[in-house]
Amino acid sequence: MAIGFLKEFKEFAVKGNMIDMAVGIIIGTAFNRVVDVLVKQVIMPPLTLLTGRIQYADRKYVLREEIPAIEGGEVIEEIAVGYGLLIEVFIDFLVIGFVVFMVVKFMNRFRRKAEDPNNGTVATPKNIELLTNLNNLMQEQNDLLRKKSRN
Repeated sequence: MAIGFLKEFKEFAVKGNMIDMAVGIIIGTAFNRVVDVLVKQVIMPPLTLLTGRIQYADRKYVLREEIPAIEGGEVIEEIAVGYGLLIEVFIDFLVIGFVVFMVVKFMNRFRRKAEDPNNGTVATPKNIELLTNLNNLMQEQNDLLRKKSRN
């Protein structure tokens, strides 16, 4: 049982899945930090200025005010719904979504160029080249069969 598990783990690690996953996690962590700084240091300051210096992270809806201790009594803590942080997280989400969209769009453009068999500037992968050749041969065969059936 343990030997089978170790063999399966070795196959998983050797095939590159584990390395790809680790690289993705590392890049994702770094990307998260970049977006966090972008939102908090670049986007939020002008937004705060435009909205009358409102600090969004501090925005809240107070359900019950704090009542200080009176003559040895207990302090009754404030109860509030903090919606400001939600606004900042939502802006983070929008920035991340937009950046991921742009990266995917950029990568798809390069992939389409690489997969285009008529594009001479980019080396076409072998599998695409073979499929293109097969498609061309099938097209020629269909053309010959059509000509033969007409005669």
